[in-house]
Amino acid sequence: MDPDLMLVIGLVVGGFSIPSIMGAFADGRVPRAAAIAIMIAGGLIALAVNEKPSGYAINDIPDVFVGVVGRYIN
Repeated sequence: MDPDLMLVIGLVVGGFSIPSIMGAFADGRVPRAAAIAIMIAGGLIALAVNEKPSGYAINDIPDVFVGVVGRYIN
């Protein structure tokens, strides 16, 4: 799998886990699903950084995101 794709999927899964965490805490529940999603997201991001020899800078993330979305939409 492409490291850029893994990074984007990890960021999206991590972003979607935030409302799950907030909802679980608001209802007084333990955020089990959100914790699993964060572990998956963290694993994908760590794997992407490990697979790409030059790594990623914070400024590169928007370009990577747009590039991956453009590649798979086209």
